[in-house]
Amino acid sequence: MSLTASDFTVTEIDDTICAVATRAGGALGVVRVSGPDAVRLTDSIFRSASGHPLASANPYSLSYGQIIDADGTVVDDVLVSVFRAPHSFTGQDSTEISCHGSQYILQKVCQLLINAGCRQAQPGEYTQRAFLAGKMDLSQAEAVADLIASTSAASHRLAMNQMKGGFSRELRNLRDQLLQFTSLIELELDFSEEDVEFADRSQLEQLAEQIEQIITRLADSFSTGDAIRNGVPVAIIGQTNTGKSTLLNQLLHDDRALVSDVQGTTRDSIEDTTTIGGVLFRFIDTAGIRQTTDTVETMGIERSYRKAREASIILWMTDEAHPADSETESKIRELSDGKHLIRVHNKCDDAAALPAPTDSDVWISAKYGYGLQQLNDLLVKAAAIPEIGEQDVIVTNMRHYESLVKAQECIRRVRQGLTDRISGDFLSQDIRQCIHHLSSITGDITTDDVLGNIFQHFCIGK
Repeated sequence: MSLTASDFTVTEIDDTICAVATRAGGALGVVRVSGPDAVRLTDSIFRSASGHPLASANPYSLSYGQIIDADGTVVDDVLVSVFRAPHSFTGQDSTEISCHGSQYILQKVCQLLINAGCRQAQPGEYTQRAFLAGKMDLSQAEAVADLIASTSAASHRLAMNQMKGGFSRELRNLRDQLLQFTSLIELELDFSEEDVEFADRSQLEQLAEQIEQIITRLADSFSTGDAIRNGVPVAIIGQTNTGKSTLLNQLLHDDRALVSDVQGTTRDSIEDTTTIGGVLFRFIDTAGIRQTTDTVETMGIERSYRKAREASIILWMTDEAHPADSETESKIRELSDGKHLIRVHNKCDDAAALPAPTDSDVWISAKYGYGLQQLNDLLVKAAAIPEIGEQDVIVTNMRHYESLVKAQECIRRVRQGLTDRISGDFLSQDIRQCIHHLSSITGDITTDDVLGNIFQHFCIGK
């Protein structure tokens, strides 16, 4: 089912909303207002230096003036931008009040707007209105949140590509082909008594194969997209006192983990992200592996195993004073099966004596920072993040990935059905299901619950 503004209550869509749209701490701040009464309500708290009301201002113009409290007190000197429907971000009449970044001033402006008749915007409500107004589809709306949260050049580029509609166009093309596909099948059903075939089965098989390949390519790209968006997971594992926490602090350039000579200091996993060579990594410092009777430490070691299984890259910390016993080495080899394992030989405190790294071994001093550049180079190489071009379509969203997997299952059933020469009505049902899952990504078919779940994770003001 496709949702439009008519599916929402008047109080949800026809309210005029306001919110601070900028982060705290800046020299300037912006309060955004959107809705049928945006211009009038902004006018009610604004005194233009020209003496002309905002209602008479040209669209996309700036008006200089002052925000005035109910008692006539000047709150701040401001600039007000005016946008007229439908040519605004939300598709509604909108204003943006640019003032000084004081939290008191920003909250005061919002308070005056609410007293005048505005409602405080909910998280993501501006972008939700843009989606409902047809300014963007759902995958593009989700890219807005990704763009705001981007922490690397690659994640920024992916979000920009998705906002431009590259992903949407590819999905729309697939849907059009599937609709043509099913229309021919369903036309045959209308003439079933005449035993007429409108659809060439060999051509349909070829088309279904092409569509499956495209859906599979998109679904398979999620592993790369997820790593770019959330960080390549790297687990630092090894025995106690090999320097895992010291290495984490060096990689993050911060005293994130407690460092001590006492064995078993780290009893839980510690996670944080940093960018190396333009790639976002999510490092996980784990409890040291050893035989222990301490219940809490044992739980920490079990969590270390679990985190290692979730990681894409494993840094195995060792040093000469703490050689791994055969049982520990066997366990680490088991955990790293199918992953990229880098053995990090720590406590090599003579910089001049560091051996040259290999693809699977590197010698460092976490204490003094020796060899860390070589380790960084190995990490970037192991991450194997491809260059992202402007036209590349890579899936970064779990919701999109799940829909693609379901669409993939449907198109595979279609291909099998064509091979088995099953009835056209069953073929049509599977094709329609495939279209449904693809359409749910762009929001052509969705539900109020899905929209609520998506937009509630946006920041307020966007």
